[in-house]
Amino acid sequence: MLRTERIIVGECASVMRQEFPDDCVDLIVTSPPYDDLRCYGGYDFDCDAIGRQMLRVLRPGGVAVWIVGERVKDGRTCSSFEQGLAFRDMGFRMHDLMVYQKLNTPFMRKNAYTQAHELMFVLSKGAPTTFNPLTCPTKQTGVRMTVYGRGADGDNSKRRPVKYAARKTRTNVWAYATGLSNTTRDKFCFGPDGHPAMFPEALARDHILSWSNPGDLVLDPMCGAGTTLKMASLHDRRWVGIEISHDYAGLAERRVKGAAAQSRMDLGGT
Repeated sequence: MLRTERIIVGECASVMRQEFPDDCVDLIVTSPPYDDLRCYGGYDFDCDAIGRQMLRVLRPGGVAVWIVGERVKDGRTCSSFEQGLAFRDMGFRMHDLMVYQKLNTPFMRKNAYTQAHELMFVLSKGAPTTFNPLTCPTKQTGVRMTVYGRGADGDNSKRRPVKYAARKTRTNVWAYATGLSNTTRDKFCFGPDGHPAMFPEALARDHILSWSNPGDLVLDPMCGAGTTLKMASLHDRRWVGIEISHDYAGLAERRVKGAAAQSRMDLGGT
């Protein structure tokens, strides 16, 4: 039986191989080091081995969200696309290709548009069995006349009334502000003892709410500062994290403990 609510220090492919049974995880949300940053504090990053272990431990119908960017200096490396194709070829279903848009990126390029996004591969083991669509307000509401039955002749004179709902399912482009108070309000995550590459808590939360249900098991095999684990804890999911760096594992432990304390306070406990 896999013990949950813990962070395991070690190389994630080896840890999954040794400690995780087949088909035991409902959702994976993770982000790897990018390009030449794969030498992660002296640690190796084996995308193929990690992907194969993720596929093995994911239950049928489960989802893995792989959030990845790439270097753009001297042209794009296209490593993110290579990873996505490798996952498809090893047996994942490429269920969706989503975009994480950074609203306040300061990086300006001289001969191209500002790089302001990362890709989010939504991989699944077969067809996903859980999807709780997030919604947003509809700009047009009420009854409006719309064109229908438009043929090859381009005739748009046929119209009918359509009632627009107040809310609609979000698109697959998700936008978030980043930095202190946007990525997280945990100030200790920034600075020399923090983590250099956190994704926003809201991003992890939205994937967890979309692809899992309360009580499901969420895994982050490269958990870094523990953003996925914190959001899983706050939203009543079981969780396990794996992190190769003792320093980052300690940071993640601190954040998860803080989330548990906040939950007790919200429930009126001590």
